[in-house]
Amino acid sequence: MTVPRIVVLDGHTLNPGDNLWTGLEELGEVAVYERTPGDQIAERSAGAAIVLTNKTPLDAAALESLPALRMIAVLATGYDVVDVAAAARRGVVVANVPEYGTDSVAQHVFALLLELCSAAGAHDRAVRDGAWQRSPDFSFWLQSPIELSGRTMGIVGCGRIGRRVAAIASAFGMRVLVTSRSRCEIAGTQWTDIAVLVADADVISLHCPLTPATRGMVDEAFLRRMRPNAFLINTARGPLIDEDALAAALRDGTIAGAAVDVVAAEPIRDDNPLLRAPRCIITPHLAWASLAARRRLMAATVENVRAFLAGAPINVVGAGTSAPA
Repeated sequence: MTVPRIVVLDGHTLNPGDNLWTGLEELGEVAVYERTPGDQIAERSAGAAIVLTNKTPLDAAALESLPALRMIAVLATGYDVVDVAAAARRGVVVANVPEYGTDSVAQHVFALLLELCSAAGAHDRAVRDGAWQRSPDFSFWLQSPIELSGRTMGIVGCGRIGRRVAAIASAFGMRVLVTSRSRCEIAGTQWTDIAVLVADADVISLHCPLTPATRGMVDEAFLRRMRPNAFLINTARGPLIDEDALAAALRDGTIAGAAVDVVAAEPIRDDNPLLRAPRCIITPHLAWASLAARRRLMAATVENVRAFLAGAPINVVGAGTSAPA
């Protein structure tokens, strides 16, 4: 077998300098690009048997321009950036990494939730601005801290991350409700339908995939069914939420607060309504990005490529199974 040409279209987020491509370089002739505009995909990937992508879209037209392509390795769990049907028609294997960031994302859910509950960052800024020094009392607060124990966590989605969030919520003493497309059983939790969960939860955390059925699921009606003291957290996919509806719900006090690590268009645009919404925390899609998680992602991607080259592809989400000649 000839040495395959391997092209990484957008490698910066996986390896900004601390997560080397050494393992991949052992498998072929590797070219790494930090970012690739759509009009440069064909040029950069010319002659490549294997292309790695995270967010660079590979649609039917892009695939048509790459006759040598035999495998697409997605540097993520979600693979909606690839036209899987078009890849299947061309016999191109598409492989993803099903699990690498469970603990990091679940941890970030609670970083966001605890900030909503205790506003540690805002209190630190207030102290540094002199508010404590000016206080006549030994203690002051911008908002009374909220205790999680005894409150209800509602988890939408029953995958690995949703299950990990459920375990952490239970450790905080929370009652946990779970809903998903199909019924699932998680020890210490109660499965229910989404209508009950939305009405009963003090915190709703989204962990479902983006599909035609879930796109925009958090709309005005959804938000109006939530408790006025409830928080909404999204570390899954931005388009799950109607952002105009959420901004309006935060402005009029329909819900108490929200925290998102993902938005509909990324990087976030200046006109995103959540940027001007009160009681809304926004982080820049970083929940997945701990070094530990990125190292797992790199290792799993290398194994995906290695298995494909050995003629036994793993983690395949598309059709086509043959290794390049």
